[in-house]
Amino acid sequence: MEKRIINPWQWQNERSYVQAVEVKNVESTLYVSGQTAISADGISSDKDMKSQLIEAIQNLERVVSEAGYECRNIVRLNIYTTATSELWPHFNILQDWIAQHKLQQATTLLEVKSLFETLKVELEATAVK
Repeated sequence: MEKRIINPWQWQNERSYVQAVEVKNVESTLYVSGQTAISADGISSDKDMKSQLIEAIQNLERVVSEAGYECRNIVRLNIYTTATSELWPHFNILQDWIAQHKLQQATTLLEVKSLFETLKVELEATAVK
């Protein structure tokens, strides 16, 4: 697999994403459904944004890992939240996770009216190998 990062500017580097990722000679692609703070029992969290973000990241890692992929090969990460103002104070948690796994992914962040039940944040990813 070959990855090429396209960044015509530098400002996105501080925001932990890239403008585009070109991937060639891919063995396989994993499309991960939005991962949220839902427990193994299927219960939606009613905790605060920080707690939900941490659990959503853990759930994303688990799905990617159990599928036989590595988080470092996530090339697309979409973030959905019911309140960007609540997410921003904790965005460093996501940025630290991105740095830990050395991700270079295209990202879109969207504020939505609502998510499933009591959920505040959802992470949708595409990984390759």
